[in-house]
Amino acid sequence: MGHQIKIQRVKRGRTKSYYVNFPAALAEAARIEKVKEMEWLVEDRDTFVLRRIKPAKSVLSRKKPLS
Repeated sequence: MGHQIKIQRVKRGRTKSYYVNFPAALAEAARIEKVKEMEWLVEDRDTFVLRRIKPAKSVLSRKKPLS
């Protein structure tokens, strides 16, 4: 499953930045909260991976092992 996005270039004086709009539906599904630290990993020129610096807790509850 994929989501199309557009990358925006912003130029202010001598500096420039690129902004990526992250779809709200995708952020909510991944439980991404405001001000969470993330990092981009570059696998190759066509593949960028966004991951949490501190992994989120699993939403699945762990059952106690059977005795």
